[in-house]
Amino acid sequence: MNWYIIAALAALLICIISFAFQFFNLIKAGAPRDLSEKSGDLSGAILYSYTKAMMPKHKESAYLHMPTYAAGLIYHMGTFLSLALFVALLIFRFAGVEIPGIISLSIAVLLIITSLSGFGILLKRIVKKDLRYLSGPDDYISNLLTTMIQLLSALYLLFPATEPVYFVFAALLFLWMPVGKTKHVLYFFSARYHLGYFYGWRGTWPE
Repeated sequence: MNWYIIAALAALLICIISFAFQFFNLIKAGAPRDLSEKSGDLSGAILYSYTKAMMPKHKESAYLHMPTYAAGLIYHMGTFLSLALFVALLIFRFAGVEIPGIISLSIAVLLIITSLSGFGILLKRIVKKDLRYLSGPDDYISNLLTTMIQLLSALYLLFPATEPVYFVFAALLFLWMPVGKTKHVLYFFSARYHLGYFYGWRGTWPE
């Protein structure tokens, strides 16, 4: 096994262990504590937090910036696709199975589109003064690593010779995920749960 594949697998293991530890702490912390009198439907509000509350018309940051919202959706789909592809590529590699050319080409085209969305979001952060003012190194590193893994996944499918670069960037992403803003892949779910719990307890959600 090549060193860069070993490095990517080691980084993935560190990532999983770190996320498992953070998830354990989330579970240990339990549900939010509210000293006010309960006046709403918690289960309905939590469900609402994960569904209708995520729709653009309920998010000021979305319905006022629909192109960015759409790009974000495409970008996140590319992120999940590239992570799933990493696992699939390893399984196929060890099993000696090759992905059919038409499937590789189709996935590569999709990932090129999603990575362009990522670069567009990054460019907007750089160009717009208000976003640039609110941005820190973490914002740029997280975006760049996530965008590059999508692009490199596409290039690896099209040009297998890029394999070393692909696995090195995968290792960097896995090491960064538990410490950078990319860790919202875990905290997104607990944050939406707490938000629904808060407004559901007070009877504010759902509408």
